[in-house]
Amino acid sequence: MPVTATVANTGISFKKIKPTLDMVRGKRLEEALRILQFLPSPSARCLEKLVKSAANNAENELMASQSDLRVVDAYAGDAPRTKRFRARARGRFGRIIRPSTHLTVVLDQDMEE
Repeated sequence: MPVTATVANTGISFKKIKPTLDMVRGKRLEEALRILQFLPSPSARCLEKLVKSAANNAENELMASQSDLRVVDAYAGDAPRTKRFRARARGRFGRIIRPSTHLTVVLDQDMEE
């Protein structure tokens, strides 16, 4: 039975977090945490916290140890964008759109052992 953890409105765009999600998807839990620990991007910190949260959820719900878990799926969905404007020349304005994402991590027990 898979266990999920989500975080909403991260403030990180999908374009910036997608490579980090691709690195973690399909890995064993310890390996995924080790990869995220040494990545320099701020998106890795957010994803590391989310993976740890999912692991704790799995411990409480499935009574599974962290050594038995695998990151089955990790994906990002659209979140509301923050829309602002900046004054430009001759009374015009330039639109600033700050994208955001909802992140979801799915863990399940490793069946390959």
